[in-house]
Amino acid sequence: MNNKELLKVAEEFGTPTYVYDAASIKSQYEKLVSSFQKSTKFFYACKALSNINILKYVQQLGANLDCVSINEVKLGLKAGFTPKRILFTPNCVDLAEIEEAMALQVHINIDNISILEQFGNKYGATYPIFVRINPHIFAGGNYKISTGHIDSKFGISIHQLRHIERIVQSTQINVEGLHMHTGSEIKDTDVFLQGLDIMFELAAHFPNLKYLDMGSGFKIPYQDGEIETDVMALGKKVHKAMTDFAKESGKKLELWFEPGKFLVSKSGHFLVKTNVIKQTTATVFAGINSGFNHLIRPMFYDAYHIIENLSNPKGPERIYTVVGNICETDTFAWDRKINEIRESDILVFRNAGAYGFEMSSNFNSRLKPAEVLFLDGKALLIRKRDEFEDLLKNQIEIL
Repeated sequence: MNNKELLKVAEEFGTPTYVYDAASIKSQYEKLVSSFQKSTKFFYACKALSNINILKYVQQLGANLDCVSINEVKLGLKAGFTPKRILFTPNCVDLAEIEEAMALQVHINIDNISILEQFGNKYGATYPIFVRINPHIFAGGNYKISTGHIDSKFGISIHQLRHIERIVQSTQINVEGLHMHTGSEIKDTDVFLQGLDIMFELAAHFPNLKYLDMGSGFKIPYQDGEIETDVMALGKKVHKAMTDFAKESGKKLELWFEPGKFLVSKSGHFLVKTNVIKQTTATVFAGINSGFNHLIRPMFYDAYHIIENLSNPKGPERIYTVVGNICETDTFAWDRKINEIRESDILVFRNAGAYGFEMSSNFNSRLKPAEVLFLDGKALLIRKRDEFEDLLKNQIEIL
């Protein structure tokens, strides 16, 4: 999408509004598919962005679906994914949610000893599962999004392999897949190969194994100078590793990845309006009609988003601190060079497709923004903006 098209969206649908460019999602998916062998499968991690239209579009591209809640599974089925194209990887849920997923016939990934034991005692070999391993590999740009380190709540420690084996053997669980996910923002492809080596070692302990799932964490650049994970180089290295393993072990396993942010982040543009320019003795604030209730990543992860002035792209650069309208410290960018911002100017946050709307809230009783999909040259509304009545929708007045 170009800036003129984004301004038209702001004019037609108002602000704040998330806009997703379908062509960008397609391009990112095709980049992955062309970088790996045909036998490699990609499961879109829909926690990044789960609007039903995005799910339908990704399904039509040929991707599978990675879900972390039972409702994501149900959304996936509604979007057209068949059960065998869905992997359910919950965390800290009870057996009842696992059983609900079993009834829907999707792949199930178990990530703790307690549920593994409960499942085995009740179901034995009747339903094949994946086991999620914590490899104790620290990866990710921020500690909050690294999931493979020793303090992480995700997965079963590789040092508990003997415990896993005892449960599997005593209850006859059919382990058809092994899974690990070390974190996000992984720039070094060797991290994936390190994880794959651990998977190969574990594979010998599970005779019915069919699948290895490496999670994701492919890095996309958020600012100038950052590099993207070289998925083409990774694809070649992974192919060699898988081929060598097959020759040595006699096992030909299918490899899975779970890209989320990599597919949708670049597609997203978050449009806001400048409410006020406030100059203090130390700072010039650009106060916008949004806040961390709409885009929490900068406050939560210290994430960087390029911010541009669509209304005055050729204005002289000035230094601004961009802040929101929430009654909390609510800063999107400190001391950022941006073309001169005037009150009512439309700003755009780039790379806002992942964990933007998905993590939004009604904090301060503010309304959630609209969502628009730019598809085949047309801007289509895919979620209407909240209205005041939505704040009261599920409340029960007793006074």
